[in-house]
Parts: sequence; structure tokens; C-alpha cells
Amino acid sequence: MSRLSCIWPLLVVLFGPVSPALAQDNSFSALARLDAEASTISDTRNGVELRLHLSQGVPYRVFTLAGPARLVLDFREVEWQGATAGDLISGARVKGLRLGQIRPGWSRMVADLDAPYPLQSAGLEVDPDTGTAQLIVHLGEADAADFAATTGTPHVPGWDLPAPQENPDVVTPRARGEGPLVVMLDPGHGGIDPGAQVGDVTEKALILQFAFELREDLLRAGGFEVVMTRERDEFVSLERRVALAHRAGADVFLSLHADALSSARARGISAYTLSQSASDEASAALAERHNRADILAGVDLSGKDDVVADVLMDLARLETRPRAERLAKAVLDGFASKGLPLLSRPLRHAGFSVLKAPDIPSVLVELGFLSSPPDLERLRDPEGRARMAEALREALNAWREDDTARAGLVRQ
Repeated sequence: MSRLSCIWPLLVVLFGPVSPALAQDNSFSALARLDAEASTISDTRNGVELRLHLSQGVPYRVFTLAGPARLVLDFREVEWQGATAGDLISGARVKGLRLGQIRPGWSRMVADLDAPYPLQSAGLEVDPDTGTAQLIVHLGEADAADFAATTGTPHVPGWDLPAPQENPDVVTPRARGEGPLVVMLDPGHGGIDPGAQVGDVTEKALILQFAFELREDLLRAGGFEVVMTRERDEFVSLERRVALAHRAGADVFLSLHADALSSARARGISAYTLSQSASDEASAALAERHNRADILAGVDLSGKDDVVADVLMDLARLETRPRAERLAKAVLDGFASKGLPLLSRPLRHAGFSVLKAPDIPSVLVELGFLSSPPDLERLRDPEGRARMAEALREALNAWREDDTARAGLVRQ
């Protein structure tokens, strides 16, 4: 068999022997099928070995994620039909397995690990006679420091961003209050990522249903244009969600969620904006990317170095951050005005990736906890969801009026 490791050796040289692995080959195409009977995920002496038998070679990437520890494999594209965790897992170090499509043409496998096993190697072997392929991945001995140093999604230009448009529509900047308010609704999770789960209820399905109802409420009221990051049960990466908001020329970004806590009695609605420390880290991380078309709307950062890009994004956030704070407060006031329960400390700050657009006021709304019976009942009740949608509509109108007035003061 011939071994195709493609970009893997280069990554070893640049990042060390446990860096995320990526392999791509343009000669691979179409749909590959997994041979579950010939594939195994097993414990080794100190770590984990994964062997996947495929009907043909496909482009792939392999990396690890923390919190909790996971091994992630992306493919273009593998058919998982009939494969289950029970078919593949033969050891104790992989606790669970999720298989599915993450976007059209791309498949993902996520293996939940019982400890932080660093990625040691990954390679694809293709039989020159039959064309069948075997992907072999090795994870080393559990080491929290080593795992933390090498974990994270590889940032490969074009891997998970909207496809470049030959003749992209130029979004002309509008004065605040001019024209309809363009709202990007972001139903959290989706596809292979179900989010919180309680019984047969999943966050991804419940929140998508609410997003559709909220969109309908806003459009019926008039004065809004509504775009959604997903309209079906599909996986959309966090980075892609933000990029889609820029492509749509969104005025505001609302990410919708409903958490679940196993050991707490938390109940009520809360809203998150990006924390100060997280925004600094976000600027630095975004400035390092080579594909900068979706970082800052209206500004071409492609010819700017990292320091200049970082400064420009910080300047954008000087204006955006207080606008996002006021949006979050308006949202919470809207819920309170409808008698909807709020968390004891409802306004919070965190480093959620979907809040990191430098120039779009962004708020993550936790609509309640699936682990709270009253919250779950409200989320499943059409009348309860209607009250929440009305509260958000009124909050957006109030925020827009205030934001337009403040813009007039600034221009003076």
C-alpha cells in the first residue's frame, strides 16, 4: 500500500509531533463509504488507535478539542450509513462517538475521550490496486499539558467559510435607523451537534423552531429583514456563522440557545455579550488569519499586517461594545416587561465565538434551561414561545430607536 500523508509532515515540522493533522488531495472526490466491520477504535498500551477503512481516499483533517477532550475527524465526504459506536469502539478510552454531516459535502466523526490523549500521528493509506483506503490515527499517553498545547481547530482558508462569490454583492453601509433593521438569527448547534438534551428534547431542534417563529413575528411586524445562520438540522461552524452575518450586512446578531445543567437549579433567561478579555484575544486570533474577507465589514484587511488589523478591530469594538451592551439590556428589559423569568444575574459576559464580530452588536440569549421544568414547559409551549418572540421584537425596536438617537448625537 502507498502511504499518503500529504500536509501532515509539514505540520509536524512547523508545530511539533502532536499538532493537528490535515490531509487533502485533489485527486480524491465523490462519496466514500465506511466499512464498519473492518474499522476499529481501540485502546493501545498508553493511548488510542483509530483505524477507519474507506471505499476510497478522501480529503481529511484530524484535530483534538478540549472541554471535554475530543478527537475530531472531518472528511469530504464519508457515508456513515449503518455504522454505530458499538460497531467501532472496542476499548474503554473512547466513551462515545458521533457521526454525521457538518455541511453539504463534508462529514464529521467526533470521539469523546475519557482523558486528554494528545494527537501523535495521522496518515491515509490507499491500496493502489483496489483504491480502498485506511486512515490510521494514533493518540499518545494522557498528558493534559501536551494536549492543551496542541488542541484546537486548524484554521485552513476556505475549509469552513462561505464559498467565495465571483460577483459578490457589495453591502453599502447605511446610516443607523435607515431602512429595515437587518437581524441575523443564529439558532445554536445543529446537525452532529445536538446541544443540550433532556429526554427526547434537543436544544438544536427546539431553538430552530423558535427561530422560525421569531423570524415570522419580526417579518409580520415590518421594519425588519431577517437572515438565519441555519434553516435546517445541519452543523454550521461558529466561524462560519459570524462570516454569514457579515455577508448579509447584519445590523445585529442574536445567537439563541437553551442550556441544561445536571446538578443545579438554575432557571430563567440570560443574555451574554463579549467580555473585555475575550475581545482582546479575539482580535489577536483573527488578525493571524490569512483569509480576512469576513473579519471587518467595509474594510479590506487583506493587505494589512497583524498589528494593523488588530488595531482596526479594536477601534471597531470601541463603538460596537457599548452598543452590544445596550442591546443585551434592551433584550432583558423586554423579557421582564412580559413577566418572563430572568436568571438571578441575567446580564453576563463571556468569550463565546459567535459574539466576536468586531463591528456587529452581538448578543447570545439563553432562553432558559432544559433542565428546569418551568423553563422547558415554556420553551415547548407555543404561547410561551410567542411571548418570548414578542419580547425580542419589542426589545429590538426599542434598541433601534435608542441607537439611532445616539448616532445622531455622535454625528453632531
